[in-house]
Amino acid sequence: MINEEGILFRPAGEKDAGTLVALYDQAARWMQKNGIDQWKPGERDTAHFLAKMREGEVWLAGDADKRIIGAYELWWSDEEAWGVQPPVAGYVHRLMVQRATAPAGTGRRMLEHAERRIAGAGLARARLDCVSTNPRLLAYYRGAGYRVVGEFPHKEGKDGRVYGVILLEKRLDQLTVV
Repeated sequence: MINEEGILFRPAGEKDAGTLVALYDQAARWMQKNGIDQWKPGERDTAHFLAKMREGEVWLAGDADKRIIGAYELWWSDEEAWGVQPPVAGYVHRLMVQRATAPAGTGRRMLEHAERRIAGAGLARARLDCVSTNPRLLAYYRGAGYRVVGEFPHKEGKDGRVYGVILLEKRLDQLTVV
């Protein structure tokens, strides 16, 4: 476990797949309740999270009582949204916060953890995307130092739904790796 500003980070394991599904579904329900058309409950199952653990990294964030308060995925490529790219970036996906128990700032701490993982791998950029119809999330990422570098207007979901995403990037040159 890695303790950063009161948040304990650990890599997710197979036994955590169900917890990740529940966290995703909770976040998706919150989005729907708040009029955000992005995630849908049931879209991600244990197979999804197990695959992401094999292909990249999935991290859990916990509090001092070892309760899960968030999670995120870290990928080392994202051809679906970004196309073929040189290996200069890590890609943050599915930043999820347990809204009922997570302290304020948990999402930002998880982003910073991901950025340190990326910089620690010797890569100069952190990248992510968000649906173009979610201005609150776009503002959140911009407030965390990400800048818009493009848009992919025709991303296709696993359900066949086509939607646009905004591509964001943060340079990590000035980041101190611990």
